[in-house]
Formats: sequence, structure tokens, C-alpha cells
Amino acid sequence: MEANYWHDRWASKRTGWHQDEPNLLLVNHFPSLSLLKPAHVFVPLCGKTKDIGWLLNEGYTVSGIELNESAVSALFAELNIKPNIEKQGDLLCYTYSNLTVYVGDVFSLSADQLGDVDACYDRAALVALPPAMRVTYTQHIKALTKCAPQLLITFTYDQSLVEGPPHSVPAEEVTRHYQSAYRIQSLSALPVKDGLKGLTEAIENVWHLQPI
Repeated sequence: MEANYWHDRWASKRTGWHQDEPNLLLVNHFPSLSLLKPAHVFVPLCGKTKDIGWLLNEGYTVSGIELNESAVSALFAELNIKPNIEKQGDLLCYTYSNLTVYVGDVFSLSADQLGDVDACYDRAALVALPPAMRVTYTQHIKALTKCAPQLLITFTYDQSLVEGPPHSVPAEEVTRHYQSAYRIQSLSALPVKDGLKGLTEAIENVWHLQPI
């Protein structure tokens, strides 16, 4: 999937994945990770998610990465904070206190830049990517976070009826990507209200990935 696709979505405000409140699945299930504050939480492909504000208010240190700079600017504006901005290799780095957000391709972010991570929260990254990219992405995230615990949210639905993103990522695919490094626990599997894009029934799944 080309970068221009996502830039066009942000420019045209076709950001249906963005929610106006913190995700209830995050609020309800993040405690299952049993992190000690101020643990460092990584949020890949973060957009301008309200989830970051929730994590900060809960006392966590947060890092994220997002392809589109306007989304990152909006995130900091909505948090009412003015970031320091500097160039780091191929990425821009927005920082303020215990929040760091990189602007650019997630595959350009290194483990050295990110630093030690206590957990990864993936609500909209894995499901945003087509199948071939999901293989590379999951390998990269495991290396980037040194297989830190992860709260992962996915969808399952009949993709012959609706095009992604968000893409359908069935349980067997989650297992295939992560079983070599994690114990995989299903925390929740609930129907999506009004279906996916209002077109087909879908299940939203929450997974706790615990390092082996």
C-alpha cells in the first residue's frame, strides 16, 4: 500500500478509523498487561488517536510513529502541547515530556531510536496493512520492541464483501505471525455495532501477546 494512499485519506478527511474518545477496548483491557507506571508504551501507526492522551493521563510514557505529519501536528494541538521537532535520519521526531512521536515510515524506525519498550498497543496498524505487508510488519515490530508484551486489536469478517482497510485478520493469522515469540490469549471477541462500514457483520478481537 503506497504512502500516498494514506496521505490522501488524511488530506480528504476520510479517516473513519479515528475515534473521538479513547477506545473502550484499550480502557477495559490494557490493565491485563500489568505494567508498572511510567512504563514505556509504543503505539505504531498512531494517527492522532485519543488513546495516546488516555495512556498519558494514566501515567505511562508513550512513543508512537505515524506516516502523516498533519495527523501528528493535530495530535499535539489537541493535547494542547507544543512539541520540540527535530530531524532523526529519515524521520521527524516530535517530543514533549513523556511523549515522543516519529513522523515517517514505520520501517525506518530503529530499535535504537525507540529505546526499551515495556509494551506495544496495536489498534489500527496490523489491520491497516495488506497481507504481504503484515508479514514484514510483524517481524519488524517484534525486532523493534524486542518482543515486548502487546495488546493487539483485530477484525474478522468476510473480506469478499468489503474491501479493507481495516483488513480482516483471522485468529490463525495472528497465531502464524506471533506464536514463535508469544503466548497468545484471546481477551475479547465482540460483534462490531452496525457491522463493518455498515456493510457486513464483523467481530472485533482483543489479544494479549505475552512473551515466551
